[in-house]
Amino acid sequence: MKVPQEEYSRILKEIESEDSPVGIDARHTHILILHKLLEMEKRLARIEEKLGE
Repeated sequence: MKVPQEEYSRILKEIESEDSPVGIDARHTHILILHKLLEMEKRLARIEEKLGE
């Protein structure tokens, strides 16, 4: 899955912490999960709009 660089950087800034020992793989995984959840949220909003909710 490709995450647009702008979105990747934005999410990375939100979850990055200098005080955390989180490795790069875990950070990358979280970014992918958050990106997909945001896509799903947008899709759900479009579906709800079509259903008139």
